[in-house]
Amino acid sequence: MTDPVTQPFIQVRNVSKYFQDFCALDSVSLDIELGQKLVICGPSGSGKSTLIRCINRLEQHEHGQIHIDGQLVDSSPSGQDVLRNNVGMVFQQFNLFPHLTIIENLMLGPVRARQMQESEARELAMIYLERVQISDQLNKYPAQLSGGQQQRVAIARALCMTPKIMLFDEPTSALDPEMIAEVLDVIEELADSGMTMVCVTHEMGFARQVADVMLFMDHGKIVEMGPPKTFFTAPKSDRCKLFLSQILRH
Repeated sequence: MTDPVTQPFIQVRNVSKYFQDFCALDSVSLDIELGQKLVICGPSGSGKSTLIRCINRLEQHEHGQIHIDGQLVDSSPSGQDVLRNNVGMVFQQFNLFPHLTIIENLMLGPVRARQMQESEARELAMIYLERVQISDQLNKYPAQLSGGQQQRVAIARALCMTPKIMLFDEPTSALDPEMIAEVLDVIEELADSGMTMVCVTHEMGFARQVADVMLFMDHGKIVEMGPPKTFFTAPKSDRCKLFLSQILRH
């Protein structure tokens, strides 16, 4: 077991991922510390979502290794346990169970995966529904909620598994513009509370506000990485300069 005092909480080492002949990740290496807020940006097809999906083993990489809390992330029981015990994820689509009420969606994980008593799981679910300011919707079904409300439910559901790190894969990309702010406010509150997070997003105003570290990807590689102040005001690579000039021009 790697010493958690001296080693990053998440270590990505020389990870490559292919989809047939397409190289989605090209020997990517990255360290993520507990408490860090990392925002990943880049053009479509640059490998952003693939990277966090490999961290959570939703995609299996062909080369390299990923360690979380010193444990190799693989298909072994211990590799699966380290994910279940440490990592939560929120997707572009909300992925809520349509036949379950909101409170039932939140209780399912703790009861099934953690063998938590239903009364305890319900209490935990209410804590997080209140945190995302949607506790009055607990007995409704997902289809009865707006997109922004459903995404806040999805965030609360991930938090019910008490993860040490949250992965967000473009959490506002499926939302109407007027709903984006309510979801970003929830994520910003999580960041302010000290939650470790990795967020793939094109919302650069949000990124400036919450990120400790900005990471720019292109063609499956990490092109540039640094604190928001220098990343936005003095990017080093021409590719990053072009991307920022296009995405910030409006």
